[in-house]
Amino acid sequence: MPNKIEAEFTQRPINIGIDEKARKEVCQGLSKLLADSYLLYLKTQNYHWNVTGKMFQSLHTLFEEQYQNLAEAVDEIAERIRALGEFAPGSFSAFSKVTSLQEENGLPTAEEMVRNLVIGNETVVSTAREIINLCDEAEDDVTADLMVERMQVHEKYAWMLRSMIAAQRDH
Repeated sequence: MPNKIEAEFTQRPINIGIDEKARKEVCQGLSKLLADSYLLYLKTQNYHWNVTGKMFQSLHTLFEEQYQNLAEAVDEIAERIRALGEFAPGSFSAFSKVTSLQEENGLPTAEEMVRNLVIGNETVVSTAREIINLCDEAEDDVTADLMVERMQVHEKYAWMLRSMIAAQRDH
């Protein structure tokens, strides 16, 4: 049974300069970003394990770098949701309701893997860009900074992946 101080504290509203409605809207966007990022993480790790062909070593290494970054990102995104006072989704069922990405069911060729990851990274950028608009309205600079960081990472990854396809065509 909580004591009087604990009871008062747990009933105290969050007071961080962002009203409740705005916090909830930002968290809905962050939940979508979390779902997109987690599915991209899973897809990237799957490709890391299963890539074959002439570009095996370079793709295997690149995919590992990317899924490790995504593993850290999903934690940061979920923790930001919690800091804003909401619960982070944490199941495939919850993710499937809000994600823009499709789960990978087959085993594509190496070039198809790269193309799929370009699309996935660009999707995460688009989702983060949508959240920035919510952050501006809510004056939530902390979440906006996180979105800028995620956009920079995923724009770079999409560029690197596109370059690998172009390099493959050039030879």
